[in-house]
Amino acid sequence: MNKKLFVLLVILMSLSLIGIIFVQFYWIKQSVEDKEEQFSNAVTEALNKVTEKIEARERKDYTDRYLSDKDSIGKLVGANYTNIMFGYRDFDSNELRLYEHGILEEDYNIPYSTFFDTSSNDTTTIKNYTSRRRTSVFKEEYGLDGKQYALTPLEVIEKIGGLNEIQKAAYEDVFSEDAKGTPIHLRVSKQEIELRLNKELENRKIDINYEYGIYSNGLPTKVKSKGFKYKKSGHYEAPIFSDSEGNTNFSLLLSFPTKKQFLIDSIIGLAILSLLFTLIIVASYSGAIYQLIRQKQIAEIKTDFINNMTHEFKTPIATINLAVEAIRNPKIIGDQEKVLRYLQMIRDENKRMHAQVENVLRISKLEKNQLDISKDRVDVHDIIADAIAHVELIVADRGGYIETSLIATRTDVLASEMHFTNVIVNILDNAVKYSTEAPKIDVSTEVVKNSIIVKIQDQGAGMSKAVLKKVFEKFYREHTGNIHNVKGHGLGLAYVKKIVDDHQGEVYAESEKGKGSTFYIKLPLI
Repeated sequence: MNKKLFVLLVILMSLSLIGIIFVQFYWIKQSVEDKEEQFSNAVTEALNKVTEKIEARERKDYTDRYLSDKDSIGKLVGANYTNIMFGYRDFDSNELRLYEHGILEEDYNIPYSTFFDTSSNDTTTIKNYTSRRRTSVFKEEYGLDGKQYALTPLEVIEKIGGLNEIQKAAYEDVFSEDAKGTPIHLRVSKQEIELRLNKELENRKIDINYEYGIYSNGLPTKVKSKGFKYKKSGHYEAPIFSDSEGNTNFSLLLSFPTKKQFLIDSIIGLAILSLLFTLIIVASYSGAIYQLIRQKQIAEIKTDFINNMTHEFKTPIATINLAVEAIRNPKIIGDQEKVLRYLQMIRDENKRMHAQVENVLRISKLEKNQLDISKDRVDVHDIIADAIAHVELIVADRGGYIETSLIATRTDVLASEMHFTNVIVNILDNAVKYSTEAPKIDVSTEVVKNSIIVKIQDQGAGMSKAVLKKVFEKFYREHTGNIHNVKGHGLGLAYVKKIVDDHQGEVYAESEKGKGSTFYIKLPLI
């Protein structure tokens, strides 16, 4: 993939993800605000209903007191009775129905001081209306004595009021003025406020603890809950006990200490689902980006591998061609010694290419779990000695050495002798290849609990921390530009890790640039 196109895709995907996350958080924030607005509207409505019902209850109390006083001490000064009668006969049922409706109008003189706390000696005339309704049913029947009628009377008597509109307005004005002088705790009780608040909030599905208080001109009164604390904001307020002009000194204040938690709890389910899906999207996006980058790195590594493999095969192929051409030369073909030397060169180069191909195929089989590894009881010290024998001539040729300190008292492990020997050889071979001067290698063993640790230390070029993290990855080789001073394909250590893992062991390395590397192989003992 083109690098610019790859960067553009990553930028576009990142912007899309950021946009999705922003929209999710905006939605959650908007949901909280909407819930808060709905909550505020419901609480305000409930508070207004409570104040209205308390005021109505107070007016009813005064009205009941007025009616009671009127009936007990009012002086009747006039009365008028109006009666209306209507009747008809039902021929189907032989019934005669008579309807009678009478209204009694009475005038009473009552002093103000009777039911209002005033010192006035004035009196007022109050009208009282009483409705009297009577229904009589006469049914024609036939008996032995001839025709007769059966009477079934039904009578309803009820009071239908005592104040006209003007009187009602005057009464309420007097009532309001009189009520102002009554202490607030005598006008309404805590129990009434709590009962009415509970009912109104319950009707609006608001199940939350609250605190309340009645304040007069900003000062607290006796009517308040124990936990109520006045704040300039954060509470709901409604006027209570307003006069005929709508003015009042009292306000009913309502606050909710756990309001924020209540609002969050109301949307927590959807918010958690939203966040969960957002996390899934983020995880999927991160995984996709990681895989893209990983695939890009693998493509680059494979390209390097192919280039390096081509370079590695180029030299032996050229050598073989030159040897073949030399043998075909009439001057050389008769020289048996030279022919044998050139044939040996062809055999060696062919063997080297065959070993490289086998290395690649072996790694491929390991990846697919197709490599048949049979394990037997083997001695680790014997394997180390065998592996050293493979490389000691090369080390000696470069003027170096391999020293051993095999002090492990228990050395038997369950392993594949051939593959485990290749593991040691690969590490020793790396130590030789990455030693810029004469190779200096130390091999030691020790027993730690139920495991044996093989330690292979060199004094070569070493590795940086970044290289050390990836050294066991397939095809990975430290970049040295186009300089192929170290042969290989980045398969040796990948093979080492696969084999050690298959033996239920561990392999790790320590290194410092310019100071050499140390490889540790840990295998369980029998």
